[in-house]
This record gives sequence, structure tokens and C-alpha cells, in this order.
Amino acid sequence: MKRFVPNDIALLDEARGCVGRMEVLEGPTGRRSWPDEAKIRIVCESIEPGARVCDVARRNGLTPQHLSTWRSLARKGKLAIPIPEEDLPAFAALEVADEAPTGPWAPIEIEAAGVTVRLAPDTSTARIAEIAVALRAVCVPGQ
Repeated sequence: MKRFVPNDIALLDEARGCVGRMEVLEGPTGRRSWPDEAKIRIVCESIEPGARVCDVARRNGLTPQHLSTWRSLARKGKLAIPIPEEDLPAFAALEVADEAPTGPWAPIEIEAAGVTVRLAPDTSTARIAEIAVALRAVCVPGQ
């Protein structure tokens, strides 16, 4: 006959020698090691337009807090997420003309969407910023 420690006896039905009641826990338990590829795939899925963190986490067997931690790591650059080339920020081209005068007497030119603004070399930076904001509002409606 098999002997049980006193704590185990409370779980057993003494007449039949079987468990009378057992609780089954669902969901992730313990620590799980995720490969970086899986983390990246899940984080990318969670940042798609219309995706909710709790839904993506549930589909992948995670808690929303765990997925939010991975998203935070991605924002800090500690989880390398590939960005498609079309999503990379675009920069304006810089053209340097050889014939243009240089030095403190050179005029300042701002060109955007076919509009060119020429400013005196002694124009303040605050004024240049105001003009750039105004050009942006004209060239990019809704800004």
C-alpha cells in the first residue's frame, strides 16, 4: 500500500483512493523563453492599424503586459524590428550650387513645392522658422 504525506491525503477521496476535486489552471504559467523572431512577429502584428494589444496577446498566448513590455523594448531600440523601406522617413534633397556666393552675405533660399522664398542673410532664425511653418501649411494641406 502506498503512503501519502498528510497534505496529499486531503486531496484524496478516502473511500476510493482518488482525487475528489482538482483545479485546472488555464493560460500561460511559468517562464517561457521566446525567440527574437517570434517577438518581432508578434510586436509587428500588434502595431498594425486597428490591432489591439489585448487581442494580439491572447492569440499568441501572452498577457497584454508582456506584449507591452516587448513593444516598449522595440521603441527603445532594444528589440530590432525591420522597417519596410517605404515606411522610412523621407528627407529633402540638399543641392549646393557652385556659383552661389558663400559666407555671411549669401542669401537664404527656401524652396518647397515650386515656391521659392529668398531671405536676406541677416534674417533671424525665429523668422526663418515662421516662414518654414507657413510654407508647410500651404504645401501640405491639413497640417
